[in-house]
Amino acid sequence: MTEKLQPLSMKMKLPDEIVRFLDEQNIVIVSTFDENENIHCSVKGIIGSEEAEKIFIIDVYKKRTYKNLKRNPKVSITAVDEQKFKGYTLQGKAKLILQKKITQDVLEKYEERITRRISNRVIKGIQKCTKSAKLHEVELPLRPQYLIEIEVENIIDLSPPKAKK
Repeated sequence: MTEKLQPLSMKMKLPDEIVRFLDEQNIVIVSTFDENENIHCSVKGIIGSEEAEKIFIIDVYKKRTYKNLKRNPKVSITAVDEQKFKGYTLQGKAKLILQKKITQDVLEKYEERITRRISNRVIKGIQKCTKSAKLHEVELPLRPQYLIEIEVENIIDLSPPKAKK
């Protein structure tokens, strides 16, 4: 059973616990609505937050998610940590920031995240004594197509009651 947290006002900061949780995530599931109001889910890289008021998601492809958000800015992102048995869905409104308007600070965070993902994948391969799979992150473009800036309006805690203790 999910538990709704208090809805946020547009300028209210995200709780520190959620900012830290999202910072530990490499990817999130982004849910949007298509032209027929069907839900479309896609895996995207998370960059982090700005002053804990907005969440930044990188999209390197500019396909269905982009088209859906242009039409309808309602969005939710879901992140789950299966080891900690913890997760959140954040709902809100998205603003699309095109490639040429993405700040240098965000681009640096993107590069740091990609480097961290590659490092983690290599380390896990070494720990398991397995040959590393192809490092798909190496093939990602240096500049993402656009950035999804989300003003969070509602947070849903997906953790089961016993995991919240």
